[in-house]
Amino acid sequence: MTKLPPDPDSVPSALEVADTSMRALLKQRDFLFFWAARFVATLAVQIQGVTIGWQVYTLARETGHNEGEGAFLLGMVGLAQFIPLFFLTLTAGETADRHDRKAIMTAAIGVDILCAGILGLLAWSGHTALWPIFAVAVLFGAGRAFLSPASSAMGPMLVPRPLLPRAIAWNSLSWQSASIIGPALGGLLCALSPATAFGASVGLFLLGALFLLFIRQSTKPVVQPGSRWTLIKEGLAYTWNNKIVFGSISLDLFAVLLGGATALLPVFARDVLHVGAEGFGVLRAAPAVGATLVAILLASHQIRRRAGLLMFGAVAVFGAATIVFGLSQWMWLSVAALVVLGGADMVSVYIRQTLVQLVTPDPMRGRVAAVSGLFISASNELGEFESGVAARFLGPVGAAIFGGVGALVVTGAWAKMFPALRKADRLE
Repeated sequence: MTKLPPDPDSVPSALEVADTSMRALLKQRDFLFFWAARFVATLAVQIQGVTIGWQVYTLARETGHNEGEGAFLLGMVGLAQFIPLFFLTLTAGETADRHDRKAIMTAAIGVDILCAGILGLLAWSGHTALWPIFAVAVLFGAGRAFLSPASSAMGPMLVPRPLLPRAIAWNSLSWQSASIIGPALGGLLCALSPATAFGASVGLFLLGALFLLFIRQSTKPVVQPGSRWTLIKEGLAYTWNNKIVFGSISLDLFAVLLGGATALLPVFARDVLHVGAEGFGVLRAAPAVGATLVAILLASHQIRRRAGLLMFGAVAVFGAATIVFGLSQWMWLSVAALVVLGGADMVSVYIRQTLVQLVTPDPMRGRVAAVSGLFISASNELGEFESGVAARFLGPVGAAIFGGVGALVVTGAWAKMFPALRKADRLE
């Protein structure tokens, strides 16, 4: 098994090693405010994304579209969000490596507040046209394009170097927990009404912006020389040449792109399992249950060895659970499969995020985070589009099974193509 190479300029002294406890991290005031801001903002983003999907599918079915057409429109929501992400993410990463990262986060959250407010008003007024929702989804994607790299790059600036591994671990757990708990909460709020869910997003975004105001430390990075295009090319080259970074984020891209069964949950809840909005909330909560249980386990028992193999194993479990979910005709089995799926996803993403942060130097974090964010967005938003298209031709059950098998194939292929990632051992 190989071990990640240490940074020769950052070997801590004996005194520093003694001060890497959780108690030491809790003394980092600015990091705690950042951690809270990122958690609630990510929670709001996920609630809003889930609610957009539920509202589009519900309106499509109520306005005469059949199941396949509704699933296709649901997939188009993902495409609408991905288009601005695709065109803006690399510029956003370069911006995060040139300008104040806290200011960028605050501005991006402001855009998200505007989007949630408009969607809430549309839902509250009973508006049934779909085009305004798609238009807001494009603006929502633009805001997320700048929020993700700035927040990913900002966290490591707020703690001393010896505390960085522990801060990365907890920051990753916070982000991933919110990313999975958020859809579950969004599903439950949709059972009340989409307007309620969008209102909750507005409140959470405002709370996140408030937390950012309490950060005192400078969050403007040391600007590297070169033009904007030169800096973007440097970030792309670093990501491509570092096989641990590229292998990690591309594995997530293709596995989730194919295995994104959660994008079809509105279809399964309404037309496969016939459990309605209340059942949709339960289905959306199921991955969060698994993810939360695993997050608690990882927080108390950090991964010590064989990180690469554990990540590949988790992705394989993710694919297998997706197949079980697609085949299930019983609510209890569907929920169980989603619990396992969420737990496996937490293991995979926790390891991936930690590996990427540990091997990336700070002046490069914004650009690498942007590339990583682009891959994640492609897997999520394009995954929704792929699932919608597949469901249009294969049906929702066929699409889920196809995605799960695809995730298993990708796992095997990437394990062979990226031996350095497979042999990655310690998360330190």
